[in-house]
Amino acid sequence: MNEPVALFGTPNVHFFSLIIIGGLAGWIAGMILGWRHGILTNVLVGIVGSWLGSEIATMAHVFPRGSLQQFIAALVGSIIVLAVWRALEGRAGPRWLGPRW
Repeated sequence: MNEPVALFGTPNVHFFSLIIIGGLAGWIAGMILGWRHGILTNVLVGIVGSWLGSEIATMAHVFPRGSLQQFIAALVGSIIVLAVWRALEGRAGPRWLGPRW
């Protein structure tokens, strides 16, 4: 109970580590799904995915300990975030620059 708690309640993950792990998880998730986007989006998707993956792991009574397990949770969460994002973007239809002929 005396463990230090960092951003988003993840123990032993500092802010810069969160950005690096988040960026890497977001980038790999984009590569797996075949969807390329910018570095800022990679970091944001990775951070949200890290939180989501940790929450899903906790609900499944699996508690990621250590960097590798936290990274895998972040990667799984990032894949879910991108899949949902892609599904929601698909509902809005394609973005056309001009009239559709």
